[in-house]
Amino acid sequence: MHATIALDELKQLPRPIYGQAEALPNLALGYQHSHCWLQFSYASQGVLDVHTDGGRYLAPPQRAVWIPAGIEHRVRCTGQTLIRSLYIAPSAMPVQLRECRVVQVSPLLRELIQAFSLLPVEYDENGSEGRLAGVLLDQLSSAPQVASMLPLPADTRLQAITNHLQLEPDDTTTLTNWALQLGVSEKTLSRLFSQQTGLTFRLWRQRLRLFHALPLLEQHESVTEVALACGYESVSAFISAFNQQFGCTPGEFFKE
Repeated sequence: MHATIALDELKQLPRPIYGQAEALPNLALGYQHSHCWLQFSYASQGVLDVHTDGGRYLAPPQRAVWIPAGIEHRVRCTGQTLIRSLYIAPSAMPVQLRECRVVQVSPLLRELIQAFSLLPVEYDENGSEGRLAGVLLDQLSSAPQVASMLPLPADTRLQAITNHLQLEPDDTTTLTNWALQLGVSEKTLSRLFSQQTGLTFRLWRQRLRLFHALPLLEQHESVTEVALACGYESVSAFISAFNQQFGCTPGEFFKE
């Protein structure tokens, strides 16, 4: 198979897993699109930000995003991000995914992805290459899910708030003031936030700010600068919130 064939020109995958280094451009597609196959999107450097209608899924190098077949999505990332996507026939996976999820990428899985990217597109399924692909599939299917998703509301009033905060995560406007601007009661906005995102307004904004912090931290900006850029008044408050969300400090999170 020609190494540079476009993904959307494929009628079917040449093998159960497709994702060799020279066979795919591995670019972040910032427009809405979907695929006929499962996509395992991973960045060895940088932070992937996968958007669907229902949420944002963030994956620094320790994590990756599963995107089911047929799910409309778009991808954002910094210019220095190095993407390695894998496309997998749904029949090759023991469990069928219904929605996007973020999973942990172990050192073993990271090395398997790298090794697989060097194989031929039409690797020998009955030899050592096929056995490597089998181990990779096993590790992909057993990668543990982690909480790295920001739910997005469908209500247009809430979208006015969430769209603004995604552009300006350091904004400190209270829900009371948002209610006044939108001409609804604070109680109504609070109830809608809980119903449509599963989070209170305060927790939703905190998660957004921490998500905003990930690419900044991954680019080695200081914790103090990141904390201020994300709307925190003190570094200690930022570290405490980060630890609460990710179970470790910013320094520990990005340590190899």
